[in-house]
Amino acid sequence: MRLIRVRVDDDARDAVVAALDGLDATYAVLSDDERRDSAFVEVPVDSGAVEPLLEHLHRNGLPEDAYTVVVDADASRTVNENLRDQFVEGPMGDRGISHPAIRERAEDLQPGRATYLAFAMLSATLATAGLLLDSAIVVVGAMVIAPFAGSSLSASVGAVIDDREMLIRSVVSQLLGLLAAYASAVVVTFVVRRTFFVPASLAVARVEQVGFFVTPSLLALAIAIAAGAAGALALATDLPVSIAGVAVAAAIVPSVAAAAIGTVWSQPVLVLGAVVLLFMNIVFINIAAYLALVALGYRSSVVASTWRDLGPSLRTGAYALVVVGFLVVTALTATATYSHVVFEQDVNAGVQTALSDEEYEEVELVGVKTQYDDAGVLGSPESITVSVVTGADATYPSIATDVRDRVKDRTGHDVTVEVHTLDYQRSVAAGDGGPSRLERWFSALSERLARLVGDAALASVGDATPS
Repeated sequence: MRLIRVRVDDDARDAVVAALDGLDATYAVLSDDERRDSAFVEVPVDSGAVEPLLEHLHRNGLPEDAYTVVVDADASRTVNENLRDQFVEGPMGDRGISHPAIRERAEDLQPGRATYLAFAMLSATLATAGLLLDSAIVVVGAMVIAPFAGSSLSASVGAVIDDREMLIRSVVSQLLGLLAAYASAVVVTFVVRRTFFVPASLAVARVEQVGFFVTPSLLALAIAIAAGAAGALALATDLPVSIAGVAVAAAIVPSVAAAAIGTVWSQPVLVLGAVVLLFMNIVFINIAAYLALVALGYRSSVVASTWRDLGPSLRTGAYALVVVGFLVVTALTATATYSHVVFEQDVNAGVQTALSDEEYEEVELVGVKTQYDDAGVLGSPESITVSVVTGADATYPSIATDVRDRVKDRTGHDVTVEVHTLDYQRSVAAGDGGPSRLERWFSALSERLARLVGDAALASVGDATPS
């Protein structure tokens, strides 16, 4: 709740009071001890109704430069519910906070431009160190300080409340933040490689943490969708956004660092995979957040107002450019993601088919790692790493060739296959081979139940037989 207190001169008092009476508002007129020709008017209203009500009063006699104070009034027992219904625009069904409130929360999530860029660079620096050190803890720390939650969620908020300026600011902030983060990560990677804090010949594509963030997948897509929806839900229901912000950063910051590492190590396939993953995450975070807000009941006339206001204006052109750019990026990202996801699925099926042969009956599949499918753009065959467990004395000299042939038949691509075998030895316990005491107890119990059911069935049949 807010309490609006305005000083009204005698010549405007009747008009202001009439405007409030026309709204059937509850208000108070207090004398002005300092001036004889004016009075104070106080109106308790919902926080979202402050600006609309003041605009209404300005249109009905209140001077634009009138003395005006708005203070918190959470303890007020007078509530102008009719003013809330008339002036507070919010989600349908009252499942979220009002438009002014969610706009304010979204703006509060975005720090000043300098601070935002500084935190973007610092988070990318920390993520780069975490990937090169193969440390998940350091990567999580980078997610915590990343500032991308506000810039990502503000675009969806601007779209659903018809605030085109917020939408454009959000898009610009996201682009600047990503560029600053990427530049910072490139500089850090270059320095640590040249100063030999990290070996220059390090196979970065084989570093486990780097491998997590260089290929799009269905699970990565699920993370992006869940992060966007959780962020929007927290933002619209007045819940803490910090935890959801970590999820948003988890889908963005490591991919930027992985792209920078691939750039410094001159590995275009790694860069391409990380960039596609990055754009996939950004696109679907924004889409998921928008759909979540729509599901909560927020509605926007942004499309209708754009068509209505269509004309040769700079504002309309900027908004149209943002929309067209987003649609192009979405289409390209969706196509690239779909292509790799299908390729990855076919690779898994081919590997499974190869290892299902009787020759490999005792081989256990541990994992399959697929390099990003560049669809022939870079002209190099994709690399597949298969990890299996075999016995200590078992040898399979043709396993890599068999897997390659099966994958090629499935995908139609020439691929390079590496098979990593993990040998083991097993010593069977002396008492192993027979059922345990618990297994024998369950077996006896099931046999007894079967006999009881059978006896009951025979008895019912005997009772039903006529004498």
